[in-house]
Amino acid sequence: MNTIRIGIIGVGIIGKTHLDNYAEIAGVEIVAACDINEAELAYVAEKYNIPHTYTDYREMLKRDDLDAIDVCLHNNLHAPITIAALQAGKHVYCEKPIAGSYIDGKRMLEAAKEYGKKLHIHLSFLYATETKAAKKLIDGGNLGTIYHARSTGFRRKGRPYVDGYGTKEFLQKKVASGGALFDMGVYRISQLLYLLNMPKMKTVSGKTYQELDMDEKRKQISGIDVEELGMGFVRFEQGLTMDIIESWAIHLGGFEGSYIVGNQGGIQFPGYTNGVNTPFSYYTSVNGMDMDGTFDLGSANYRWHQLEENTDAYDSSQHHWIAALQGRVELLPTAELALQTMLISEGIYLSNKLEREVTAEEVIDNSQSQSLISINQ
Repeated sequence: MNTIRIGIIGVGIIGKTHLDNYAEIAGVEIVAACDINEAELAYVAEKYNIPHTYTDYREMLKRDDLDAIDVCLHNNLHAPITIAALQAGKHVYCEKPIAGSYIDGKRMLEAAKEYGKKLHIHLSFLYATETKAAKKLIDGGNLGTIYHARSTGFRRKGRPYVDGYGTKEFLQKKVASGGALFDMGVYRISQLLYLLNMPKMKTVSGKTYQELDMDEKRKQISGIDVEELGMGFVRFEQGLTMDIIESWAIHLGGFEGSYIVGNQGGIQFPGYTNGVNTPFSYYTSVNGMDMDGTFDLGSANYRWHQLEENTDAYDSSQHHWIAALQGRVELLPTAELALQTMLISEGIYLSNKLEREVTAEEVIDNSQSQSLISINQ
């Protein structure tokens, strides 16, 4: 396998996670890292043996020995830096969500096509064992004709910064553009869109909330102006529907897991209710009798790795990215999935603003660039 040489932009919490994952993959060399925090940059470079460091990403992009750039920055920085990297002739791996708005994400896809480079978005749920199991059930016809899906994400009190972890930038529209939907909802919505074969959205209705109390000092420092709870209802072409609830903070004991239902069966993903984790499950009827089933996914995953080719290429988002760059597998349409997820989330925000259902065309027409372009990172 040929070695893939990578430069990473942003060495905060997410950047370190990416570096940890790369360390487990053969054929990867981290050549350079960039961040405006010089002290943290020096620490990370020493810890991960990264030979070259930069505080200006433009200087790093001038290197001719980089195959790909990994962008680990806040949402509204994704589009300008990704596009600059694509223009510089690099493939790009970008953190989720794809950008701060649909129009910015669309520009990223267009740039990747224009410059003939791969664009990969970090949608980690696509590589979960449960996702692989769900796809096998769906492809095997075990659900029949699918007609509805539900996306649920639960944190009882897990807002960044104001609840004790992360930075205040997660809570600011000028940097993050959105809250719970952009931060966590993207994982589950994109997972379901992938399993549903990326249906085309027609309309969406939604509401967002920011209601729970929080530490007053941190509230003032953070300038929080994004949602802690987002809800939506999506209509797709051909009659398929999806409802969404994504919580950073809510006074409940948990949510049931996301699900997909068809006329022959249904699948439910792991959930969390009153301290109990519920398993991946399959529901159907056999000879007129309702049947609930669970699976030994550990054993199944082991067999898949022994019997099928290139299963390691789907062990994580980073594994998949490297395998695709090495030409071992085709890159999953993560950028397209992330863009459609953005269309839904941005549609919920627009519906909340207008207090009515909106069409996909309205969301696209109203989408405005949120890119932060005055940066040294």
